[in-house]
Amino acid sequence: MGIQVSLPLLGVSPQWRATGPPTGRRGVEYFRIPTRTILNPPASTGMPFWTLNPYVGCEFGCAYCYARDTHRHAVTRALDGKALDPVVATDLRSLPSWLAFERRILVKDEAPRRLARSLTPSRIGTTPLVIGSATDPWQPAEREFRLTRQILEVLSECHGLILTLITKSPLILRDLDLLERLAGRHTLSINISLITADGPLARRLEPRTPIPNIRLRTLRTLTGAGLRAGLLIAPVLPGITDSHAELSALVSRAVDSGAVFVGAAPLRLGPAARARFLPLLRQEFPDLAPRYERHYAQRTGAARAYRRALDRRMHSIAEALGVNLSTRP
Repeated sequence: MGIQVSLPLLGVSPQWRATGPPTGRRGVEYFRIPTRTILNPPASTGMPFWTLNPYVGCEFGCAYCYARDTHRHAVTRALDGKALDPVVATDLRSLPSWLAFERRILVKDEAPRRLARSLTPSRIGTTPLVIGSATDPWQPAEREFRLTRQILEVLSECHGLILTLITKSPLILRDLDLLERLAGRHTLSINISLITADGPLARRLEPRTPIPNIRLRTLRTLTGAGLRAGLLIAPVLPGITDSHAELSALVSRAVDSGAVFVGAAPLRLGPAARARFLPLLRQEFPDLAPRYERHYAQRTGAARAYRRALDRRMHSIAEALGVNLSTRP
Protein backbone atom coordinates (compact mmCIF):
# COMPACT_ATOMS: atom_id res chain seq x y z
CA MET A 1 0.00 0.00 0.00
CA GLY A 2 1.09 3.58 -0.63
CA ILE A 3 1.25 6.19 2.07
CA GLN A 4 -2.27 6.86 3.29
CA VAL A 5 -3.08 10.46 4.24
CA SER A 6 -6.23 12.53 4.09
CA LEU A 7 -5.78 14.14 0.69
CA PRO A 8 -6.65 13.07 -2.84
CA LEU A 9 -3.09 11.98 -3.67
CA LEU A 10 -0.12 11.73 -2.40
CA GLY A 11 7.34 20.19 -6.58
CA VAL A 12 21.17 30.77 -16.70
CA SER A 13 20.91 33.54 -18.96
CA PRO A 14 23.17 32.90 -22.01
CA GLN A 15 22.96 34.51 -25.42
CA TRP A 16 21.48 31.61 -27.30
CA ARG A 17 22.78 31.02 -30.78
CA ALA A 18 23.90 27.80 -32.38
CA THR A 19 27.66 27.77 -32.98
CA GLY A 20 27.33 25.05 -35.58
CA PRO A 21 24.88 22.56 -37.05
CA PRO A 22 23.13 20.24 -34.64
CA THR A 23 24.52 16.76 -34.19
CA GLY A 24 22.64 13.79 -32.81
CA ARG A 25 21.36 10.24 -33.00
CA ARG A 26 18.12 8.32 -32.45
CA GLY A 27 16.02 11.41 -33.12
CA VAL A 28 18.03 13.49 -30.61
CA GLU A 29 19.87 16.59 -31.76
CA TYR A 30 22.49 18.60 -29.89
CA PHE A 31 22.95 22.32 -30.32
CA ARG A 32 26.12 24.01 -29.16
CA ILE A 33 25.30 27.30 -27.45
CA PRO A 34 27.55 29.98 -25.96
CA THR A 35 27.27 30.54 -22.24
CA ARG A 36 28.02 33.71 -20.32
CA THR A 37 27.59 32.16 -16.87
CA ILE A 38 27.65 28.60 -15.59
CA LEU A 39 27.26 28.93 -11.81
CA ASN A 40 23.73 29.64 -10.59
CA PRO A 41 23.58 31.13 -7.08
CA PRO A 42 20.83 30.27 -4.58
CA ALA A 43 19.32 33.73 -5.02
CA SER A 44 18.53 33.03 -8.68
CA THR A 45 17.16 29.49 -8.26
CA GLY A 46 15.40 29.66 -4.90
CA MET A 47 17.28 26.53 -3.80
CA PRO A 48 19.64 26.40 -0.79
CA PHE A 49 22.69 25.56 -2.90
CA TRP A 50 24.62 26.65 -5.98
CA THR A 51 23.88 24.71 -9.16
CA LEU A 52 25.81 23.84 -12.29
CA ASN A 53 24.37 22.03 -15.31
CA PRO A 54 26.51 21.54 -18.44
CA TYR A 55 23.46 20.67 -20.55
CA VAL A 56 19.89 21.94 -20.90
CA GLY A 57 17.59 19.01 -21.58
CA CYS A 58 18.32 15.32 -21.07
CA GLU A 59 18.22 12.41 -23.48
CA PHE A 60 17.25 9.99 -20.70
CA GLY A 61 13.81 11.63 -20.91
CA CYS A 62 12.31 10.27 -17.68
CA ALA A 63 8.57 10.80 -17.97
CA TYR A 64 8.26 12.40 -14.53
CA CYS A 65 11.23 14.77 -14.77
CA TYR A 66 10.50 18.22 -13.31
CA ALA A 67 13.43 19.70 -15.26
CA ARG A 68 11.34 19.74 -18.44
CA ASP A 69 10.18 23.11 -17.19
CA THR A 70 13.74 24.46 -16.93
CA HIS A 71 14.19 23.65 -20.63
CA ARG A 72 10.86 25.27 -21.43
CA HIS A 73 11.71 28.45 -19.53
CA ALA A 74 15.19 28.70 -21.06
CA VAL A 75 13.91 28.31 -24.60
CA THR A 76 11.04 30.74 -23.99
CA ARG A 77 13.47 33.41 -22.74
CA ALA A 78 15.68 32.86 -25.75
CA LEU A 79 12.77 33.09 -28.20
CA ASP A 80 11.39 36.21 -26.52
CA GLY A 81 14.80 37.86 -26.68
CA LYS A 82 15.23 36.88 -30.35
CA ALA A 83 18.68 35.57 -29.41
CA LEU A 84 18.31 32.21 -31.13
CA ASP A 85 19.67 31.43 -34.54
CA PRO A 86 16.62 31.40 -36.88
CA VAL A 87 17.25 27.79 -37.89
CA VAL A 88 17.41 26.71 -34.26
CA ALA A 89 14.35 28.76 -33.34
CA THR A 90 12.30 27.18 -36.12
CA ASP A 91 13.39 23.70 -35.08
CA LEU A 92 12.55 24.24 -31.41
CA ARG A 93 9.15 25.72 -32.25
CA SER A 94 8.34 22.55 -34.21
CA LEU A 95 8.28 20.45 -31.04
CA PRO A 96 6.16 20.71 -27.88
CA SER A 97 8.33 21.80 -24.98
CA TRP A 98 7.97 18.51 -23.11
CA LEU A 99 9.39 16.67 -26.13
CA ALA A 100 12.08 19.23 -26.96
CA PHE A 101 13.51 18.59 -23.49
CA GLU A 102 14.59 15.07 -24.46
CA ARG A 103 15.11 15.55 -28.21
CA ARG A 104 16.89 18.93 -28.39
CA ILE A 105 19.81 18.99 -25.99
CA LEU A 106 21.44 22.40 -25.58
CA VAL A 107 25.18 22.08 -24.97
CA LYS A 108 27.00 24.78 -22.98
CA ASP A 109 30.26 24.17 -24.76
CA GLU A 110 31.98 27.15 -23.16
CA ALA A 111 31.06 26.03 -19.64
CA PRO A 112 34.49 24.74 -18.53
CA ARG A 113 36.24 27.92 -19.65
CA ARG A 114 33.59 30.12 -18.04
CA LEU A 115 33.85 28.16 -14.82
CA ALA A 116 37.64 28.49 -14.76
CA ARG A 117 37.28 32.26 -15.11
CA SER A 118 34.44 32.76 -12.62
CA LEU A 119 35.01 30.16 -9.91
CA THR A 120 35.80 31.80 -6.57
CA PRO A 121 35.66 29.23 -3.78
CA SER A 122 35.46 31.94 -1.11
CA ARG A 123 32.31 33.30 -2.77
CA ILE A 124 30.62 29.89 -2.66
CA GLY A 125 31.89 29.29 0.87
CA THR A 126 30.14 26.51 2.76
CA THR A 127 27.06 26.52 0.54
CA PRO A 128 26.95 23.23 -1.43
CA LEU A 129 27.50 23.23 -5.18
CA VAL A 130 25.24 20.67 -6.89
CA ILE A 131 26.10 19.38 -10.36
CA GLY A 132 23.18 17.67 -12.05
CA SER A 133 20.26 19.36 -10.30
CA ALA A 134 18.29 19.79 -13.54
CA THR A 135 19.75 17.40 -16.12
CA ASP A 136 22.07 14.43 -15.90
CA PRO A 137 25.70 15.53 -16.30
CA TRP A 138 26.67 12.04 -17.56
CA GLN A 139 23.81 11.67 -20.05
CA PRO A 140 24.67 10.32 -23.55
CA ALA A 141 25.71 13.79 -24.78
CA GLU A 142 28.64 13.64 -22.36
CA ARG A 143 30.27 10.85 -24.37
CA GLU A 144 30.65 13.27 -27.26
CA PHE A 145 31.15 16.64 -25.60
CA ARG A 146 32.95 15.68 -22.34
CA LEU A 147 31.88 18.91 -20.64
CA THR A 148 31.32 17.30 -17.25
CA ARG A 149 34.80 15.84 -17.22
CA GLN A 150 36.29 19.21 -18.15
CA ILE A 151 34.28 20.87 -15.37
CA LEU A 152 35.56 18.33 -12.85
CA GLU A 153 39.10 19.08 -14.03
CA VAL A 154 38.54 22.78 -13.30
CA LEU A 155 37.14 21.99 -9.86
CA SER A 156 40.10 19.73 -9.08
CA GLU A 157 42.38 22.75 -9.24
CA CYS A 158 40.88 24.35 -6.13
CA HIS A 159 40.11 23.25 -2.57
CA GLY A 160 37.48 23.41 0.11
CA LEU A 161 34.13 23.21 -1.70
CA ILE A 162 31.14 21.09 -0.74
CA LEU A 163 30.34 19.24 -3.96
CA THR A 164 27.27 17.10 -4.66
CA LEU A 165 26.96 15.13 -7.90
CA ILE A 166 23.72 13.54 -9.14
CA THR A 167 23.49 10.98 -11.95
CA LYS A 168 21.71 7.89 -13.24
CA SER A 169 24.59 6.95 -15.50
CA PRO A 170 27.43 4.44 -15.17
CA LEU A 171 29.43 6.80 -17.39
CA ILE A 172 30.44 8.51 -14.15
CA LEU A 173 32.93 5.65 -13.67
CA ARG A 174 34.91 6.95 -16.65
CA ASP A 175 35.88 9.85 -14.38
CA LEU A 176 36.81 7.81 -11.33
CA ASP A 177 40.33 9.28 -11.35
CA LEU A 178 38.97 12.81 -11.12
CA LEU A 179 36.41 11.87 -8.48
CA GLU A 180 39.14 10.47 -6.28
CA ARG A 181 41.15 13.67 -6.74
CA LEU A 182 38.12 15.81 -5.93
CA ALA A 183 37.40 13.77 -2.80
CA GLY A 184 40.90 14.62 -1.56
CA ARG A 185 40.41 18.35 -2.10
CA HIS A 186 36.72 18.93 -1.38
CA THR A 187 33.82 17.45 0.58
CA LEU A 188 32.35 15.24 -2.12
CA SER A 189 29.04 13.34 -2.16
CA ILE A 190 27.76 11.34 -5.13
CA ASN A 191 24.05 10.58 -5.51
CA ILE A 192 23.04 7.67 -7.70
CA SER A 193 19.49 8.48 -8.73
CA LEU A 194 17.10 5.51 -8.78
CA ILE A 195 13.38 5.44 -8.06
CA THR A 196 12.78 1.67 -8.02
CA ALA A 197 14.68 -1.61 -7.88
CA ASP A 198 11.95 -3.16 -10.07
CA GLY A 199 13.41 -3.37 -13.58
CA PRO A 200 10.13 -3.81 -15.50
CA LEU A 201 8.55 -0.92 -13.59
CA ALA A 202 11.55 1.29 -14.34
CA ARG A 203 11.16 0.49 -18.05
CA ARG A 204 7.59 1.78 -17.96
CA LEU A 205 8.58 5.07 -16.34
CA GLU A 206 12.03 5.80 -17.80
CA PRO A 207 12.71 3.48 -20.76
CA ARG A 208 15.96 5.12 -21.88
CA THR A 209 17.80 5.14 -18.55
CA PRO A 210 20.35 2.55 -17.38
CA ILE A 211 18.57 -0.37 -15.69
CA PRO A 212 18.48 -0.49 -11.86
CA ASN A 213 21.06 -3.28 -11.57
CA ILE A 214 23.59 -1.26 -13.56
CA ARG A 215 23.07 1.79 -11.35
CA LEU A 216 23.45 -0.28 -8.20
CA ARG A 217 26.67 -1.79 -9.55
CA THR A 218 27.88 1.74 -10.27
CA LEU A 219 27.12 2.67 -6.66
CA ARG A 220 29.08 -0.37 -5.48
CA THR A 221 32.09 0.61 -7.59
CA LEU A 222 32.06 4.16 -6.26
CA THR A 223 31.85 3.16 -2.63
CA GLY A 224 34.40 0.41 -3.22
CA ALA A 225 36.79 3.13 -4.37
CA GLY A 226 36.34 4.85 -1.01
CA LEU A 227 34.04 7.59 -2.28
CA ARG A 228 31.08 8.90 -0.31
CA ALA A 229 28.16 7.77 -2.44
CA GLY A 230 24.53 6.99 -1.78
CA LEU A 231 21.04 6.64 -3.17
CA LEU A 232 18.72 9.45 -4.23
CA ILE A 233 15.09 8.38 -4.64
CA ALA A 234 13.70 11.29 -6.58
CA PRO A 235 10.95 11.47 -7.27
CA VAL A 236 8.93 9.13 -5.11
CA LEU A 237 5.76 8.46 -7.12
CA PRO A 238 2.53 8.35 -5.08
CA GLY A 239 0.76 5.02 -5.30
CA ILE A 240 3.48 3.59 -7.58
CA THR A 241 6.82 3.56 -5.78
CA ASP A 242 5.96 4.89 -2.29
CA SER A 243 4.85 1.74 -0.46
CA HIS A 244 6.89 0.65 2.54
CA ALA A 245 7.77 -2.60 0.79
CA GLU A 246 8.90 -0.87 -2.41
CA LEU A 247 11.02 1.75 -0.67
CA SER A 248 12.46 -0.71 1.80
CA ALA A 249 13.50 -3.10 -0.98
CA LEU A 250 15.21 -0.29 -2.87
CA VAL A 251 17.04 1.07 0.18
CA SER A 252 18.09 -2.46 1.15
CA ARG A 253 19.61 -3.00 -2.31
CA ALA A 254 21.44 0.33 -2.01
CA VAL A 255 22.80 -0.57 1.44
CA ASP A 256 24.02 -3.89 0.05
CA SER A 257 25.80 -1.83 -2.63
CA GLY A 258 27.60 0.19 0.01
CA ALA A 259 25.40 3.29 0.14
CA VAL A 260 26.59 5.70 2.82
CA PHE A 261 23.32 7.62 2.78
CA VAL A 262 19.86 7.66 1.20
CA GLY A 263 17.57 10.55 0.37
CA ALA A 264 14.09 10.86 -1.06
CA ALA A 265 11.82 13.56 -2.45
CA PRO A 266 8.22 13.39 -3.69
CA LEU A 267 7.04 14.11 -7.21
CA ARG A 268 6.92 17.65 -8.56
CA LEU A 269 4.95 18.38 -11.73
CA GLY A 270 5.27 21.68 -13.54
CA PRO A 271 3.41 22.41 -16.79
CA ALA A 272 5.89 20.77 -19.16
CA ALA A 273 6.40 17.76 -16.89
CA ARG A 274 2.64 17.38 -16.49
CA ALA A 275 2.20 17.32 -20.27
CA ARG A 276 4.55 14.32 -20.49
CA PHE A 277 3.75 12.39 -17.31
CA LEU A 278 -0.04 12.51 -17.12
CA PRO A 279 -0.57 10.84 -20.53
CA LEU A 280 1.81 8.07 -19.46
CA LEU A 281 -0.22 7.58 -16.29
CA ARG A 282 -3.43 7.29 -18.30
CA GLN A 283 -1.79 4.57 -20.37
CA GLU A 284 0.17 2.66 -17.73
CA PHE A 285 -1.72 3.40 -14.49
CA PRO A 286 -5.25 4.40 -15.51
CA ASP A 287 -6.71 3.93 -12.02
CA LEU A 288 -4.26 6.43 -10.56
CA ALA A 289 -4.37 9.03 -13.33
CA PRO A 290 -7.53 10.88 -12.14
CA ARG A 291 -6.10 11.25 -8.62
CA TYR A 292 -2.86 12.73 -9.98
CA GLU A 293 -4.80 15.07 -12.23
CA ARG A 294 -6.85 16.36 -9.33
CA HIS A 295 -3.97 16.68 -6.93
CA TYR A 296 -1.56 18.42 -9.31
CA ALA A 297 -4.16 20.57 -11.06
CA GLN A 298 -3.45 23.59 -8.85
CA ARG A 299 -0.01 22.77 -7.45
CA THR A 300 3.46 21.75 -8.51
CA GLY A 301 4.51 19.75 -5.46
CA ALA A 302 2.98 17.15 -3.19
CA ALA A 303 0.85 18.31 -0.27
CA ARG A 304 2.51 18.94 3.09
CA ALA A 305 0.72 15.99 4.70
CA TYR A 306 2.14 13.66 2.07
CA ARG A 307 5.65 15.05 2.43
CA ARG A 308 5.53 14.54 6.20
CA ALA A 309 4.22 11.00 5.81
CA LEU A 310 7.00 10.20 3.34
CA ASP A 311 9.62 11.65 5.71
CA ARG A 312 8.34 9.42 8.51
CA ARG A 313 8.42 6.37 6.27
CA MET A 314 11.96 7.07 5.09
CA HIS A 315 13.19 7.69 8.64
CA SER A 316 11.73 4.34 9.69
CA ILE A 317 13.31 2.48 6.78
CA ALA A 318 16.70 4.15 7.17
CA GLU A 319 16.77 3.39 10.89
CA ALA A 320 15.80 -0.23 10.34
CA LEU A 321 18.51 -0.71 7.71
CA GLY A 322 21.20 1.26 9.53
CA VAL A 323 21.86 3.93 6.90
CA ASN A 324 22.01 7.71 7.19
CA LEU A 325 19.05 9.67 5.83
CA SER A 326 20.14 12.66 3.79
CA THR A 327 18.08 15.85 4.00
CA ARG A 328 19.69 17.59 1.00
CA PRO A 329 20.37 16.50 -2.59
